[in-house]
Amino acid sequence: MNQSNDQNRKMLRYLLIAVIVITILNTIIIPTLTRPKAMEVTYSQFKAFLADRQVAEVYIDDTENKILFATGRGADSRYYVAGLVDDPGLVFALEEAGVTYSAPIKEQPSLIASFIVSWVLPILMFFLIGRLFSRQLQKHMGGGMSAMQLGKSNARVYIQSKTGIKFSDVAGQDEAKEALTEIVDFLHNPKKYTEIGAQMPKGALLVGPPGTGKTLLARAVAGEADVPFFSISGSEFVEMFVGMGAAKIRDLFKQAEEKAPCIVFIDEIDTIGKKRESTGIGGGNDEREQTLNQLLSEMDGFDSKKGVVLLAATNRPEILDPALLRPGRFDRRIPVELPDLRGRVEILKVHIKKVKTDPGINLERVAKAAAGTSGADLANVINEAALRAVREGRKRVSQIDLEESIEVVLAGYQKKNAVLNEKEKLIVAYHEVGHALVAAKQKNSAPVHKITIIPRTSGALGFTMQIDEDERFLMSKDELENRIATITGGRAAEELVFNSITTGAGNDIEKATQIARAMITRFGMSDDFGMVAFEQDINPYLGGQMVSNCSAETNAKIDKMVVELIQTQYDKAKQILSDNMAKLHELAKNLYEKETLTGDEFMEILASPVKPTAISEGTAE
Repeated sequence: MNQSNDQNRKMLRYLLIAVIVITILNTIIIPTLTRPKAMEVTYSQFKAFLADRQVAEVYIDDTENKILFATGRGADSRYYVAGLVDDPGLVFALEEAGVTYSAPIKEQPSLIASFIVSWVLPILMFFLIGRLFSRQLQKHMGGGMSAMQLGKSNARVYIQSKTGIKFSDVAGQDEAKEALTEIVDFLHNPKKYTEIGAQMPKGALLVGPPGTGKTLLARAVAGEADVPFFSISGSEFVEMFVGMGAAKIRDLFKQAEEKAPCIVFIDEIDTIGKKRESTGIGGGNDEREQTLNQLLSEMDGFDSKKGVVLLAATNRPEILDPALLRPGRFDRRIPVELPDLRGRVEILKVHIKKVKTDPGINLERVAKAAAGTSGADLANVINEAALRAVREGRKRVSQIDLEESIEVVLAGYQKKNAVLNEKEKLIVAYHEVGHALVAAKQKNSAPVHKITIIPRTSGALGFTMQIDEDERFLMSKDELENRIATITGGRAAEELVFNSITTGAGNDIEKATQIARAMITRFGMSDDFGMVAFEQDINPYLGGQMVSNCSAETNAKIDKMVVELIQTQYDKAKQILSDNMAKLHELAKNLYEKETLTGDEFMEILASPVKPTAISEGTAE
């Protein structure tokens, strides 16, 4: 609404300027340019011109006591002005000389000057104002193109021989690179495939979570093949005017065929490739569907033997139109998943080459702590570590910088201005030690790496970090139950020590509920239902979106089972903490005083004989 008001004010401002300019033209500039130039002479000189019969016309102005007269005719005319004196014989002299005389002269404009000022300048003025309006409108529409460019694709063309991106610059995606190597080989040696009768896939679809390197992989394919690379986002085909998106598709493929062999990469293709739905008369999006239909038509029309390969990327493959995924269009679907442990190490090696580091950096330890992160996250870890080293006044990145940067990426920065009161700090200490102690006293739990009660910008007042020794791809029912018990250990410690509960377990409750529900509805880990799925993850690459496919009665039963499962593990956590109450107090005291405990410090205190502490169950309250 505010944007519309601003546009209206700008339009009124421009119109007001135009009116003022035209008024000035008509009242000042035009009269000035069109007024005939006259030379001043004396009345005696006028009489002399008249006596010599050189005067052609005379204009007598009684109001200003002036005589304006002209000598000659047409182009030879010259104008003079003289003061009017009391001369009764003037009219007789004029008639005798045969001179035409009349009232005051009406200033005769120059035809050329009048035409320019009266017509050309106003038209030019309105034209310029119209262009200005058009540019302003295009900016707010996300355009910026002229009318002649509406049907042109604004794809960016990269010559890979100059940018130099290769497969060696993409780490942690060995399977995806292997699938794309064949495309590179085809662009290098197309005859090898055509001789045997093989046809190269027209398109390859890269699917995976954000930040895994889909765009970088596409550019690396072009870099390895050393061919032009057309890159455009799917959103750039979306236009306000129907038909413009389809025109851009046609222009894009026309440019690609002219520069073949080449690679065309469409990022976020789900913007124009969504499933077409029949919703009756007037349903659907005509512009988007026309753009999709044109893309399907162009993919059917171009010949892959010419060396035009179409790559696309999306993190929402489930919403793409089936016609886009059928054989003959996007023949290959290449997963670009989150990297495993070895992949994370390789990615860290690529990015750490750009910064100066201390000798003896353990990247495997960093990669273990960064489980579940993408390539973009790991690049950010390295950058955050370099920034931390600069803030600390050091010239090289240390191991501590890398480990602290992981915490920054996962939990946020430390809140230096957040000061907890003594009671809250004590509650947070017991809460975090409760997590760690329950985890340490259970089998098959990941070792505790760090415990801290320093608040973070993510909202966490503290956290307990566990790191598995090895990469895990499967988890048993017992391990998931142990994880729920560990998550509930913080709330259990609060209840046991302080006989009250706080809001600090909000995130824990959410995580425990998610795991428990997934065990019952997705993993078949309940005796009552067995191997039956009641929920489906329809958007796995963007954080997950669960859709229930069971009746209300079954849903109520699932809710009851989730509550019972979490309560059972909560009781187990309370029992573990009750059996180790002395260690709970000792560990909480150390964490309260130091604010941070490493995994080694935690295990050392846990394995040592119990020491008397100032904090006890009675004094903690």
